Amino acid sequence: MSILLEETSNRLLPRIVLIACGSFSPPTPMHLRMFEIAKDHFELNGTHKVIGGIVSPTHDAYGKKGLAPGKHRCAMVKLALQSSSWIRLSEWETLQDGWSRTQAVLQYHQNFMNNYINSPDLDNMNGDDNHIPGWLPSSLRERRDPVQLRLLCGADLLESFAVPGLWAEEDIEDIVSNHGLVVISRSGSNAEKFIFESDILTRYQRNITLVTNWVSNEVSSTMIRRLLSRGQSVKYLIDDLVIEYIKQFGLFNCKTNNLDNRKTTPNVFCCGESKAGSVLNKLLGGQTHNNNKKNKSTGPGQAVQVVTTEYGVTEILDEEGMKSKKFKAADNV
Repeated sequence: MSILLEETSNRLLPRIVLIACGSFSPPTPMHLRMFEIAKDHFELNGTHKVIGGIVSPTHDAYGKKGLAPGKHRCAMVKLALQSSSWIRLSEWETLQDGWSRTQAVLQYHQNFMNNYINSPDLDNMNGDDNHIPGWLPSSLRERRDPVQLRLLCGADLLESFAVPGLWAEEDIEDIVSNHGLVVISRSGSNAEKFIFESDILTRYQRNITLVTNWVSNEVSSTMIRRLLSRGQSVKYLIDDLVIEYIKQFGLFNCKTNNLDNRKTTPNVFCCGESKAGSVLNKLLGGQTHNNNKKNKSTGPGQAVQVVTTEYGVTEILDEEGMKSKKFKAADNV
C-alpha cells in the first residue's frame, strides 16, 4: 500500500509483529486469515506498521482433545503458509520441556526480536547456537527502534479470560499491558461489553485493538477433525497440501486410506539425463532452468532421487539425501 503511504507522510510508524498461539490441529484458513484482516486494519488506519506474523503451535503437553503431535502440527502449518510472504512458523513452544504459558511465549519472542535488533551478532544471544530462527521477520533490522509483539486472537479467547481458574490474573495483566491484543471479532459480537465488564481489560483498553471480520468463516479445527473421522470430504475447507499430509500420516482418525503401509518407489536419475530433466522441470513448474542462481544446482552430474508413493506424494532428494521438495506429483509425469 505505497509503503504505508510513505510511512504516513514521512512519520515513522511504530512497528508491530502479530503472534497467534493455539493448537492448529489442523490449521484452517481462518487461522491465517486473521493475520491479513489485522494487517489491513492497521494499514488502513495508518497507526502501525505490521512487519511480520508468527504462528506458534502449543506443546503436546497441553493435552487438548484432538491434539496431533507437535511435529505434525508444525509440518501442516508450514504447508498452509507456503503462499504467505510474511507469516512464519515458530516451533519454539513445541520444543520446550513442557507446556508454556501464553505470557511466557510472548515474552520469549518479544525479547528475542529486540535483542536481535540491537545485537551485532547472535553469539551474544544464543551462546554456541548461531542459528537465526526462521520466524524472525525479514525486515526486522531495517530500523533500530524496538518492535512490539501483539497477541492476535478471536473474541472467544478474550472471553476465556473470564473463565475461573483458566488464566492467572497476573498473566492477563502482563499480556495486555506489555504486549497488547488484536481481537478479530464476528459481526454482531459484543467484545466491547466484555471489555467493559473486566477491570483489567478496561484499565488497559488502549492496548486492545478490536477488528470486525465482515466475511464470516465458521470452519473450525474441531469441525475438520469431525468430518475426517467420518470419512467426509474437507476439500476447499483447508489447504490441499494439508489434506494430503493428513491422509499420508493418517491423522485425526482419517477414514479415507490407511497410508501407514504405503509403498514408495524410488527412481534415481542424473539431472543431466533427458528423462530426469523433463520430470524435474514439470514437477517444479519449469523452475529447474530459471532458479539455479537461487537454489542448489540441478545440473548434469548431480544425482537426484525422486521418490513417489502410490498416493502421488513425491519427494525430491539431492545427492546428500536432503529433502529439497515435497509435493503431490504432477499428472502424466
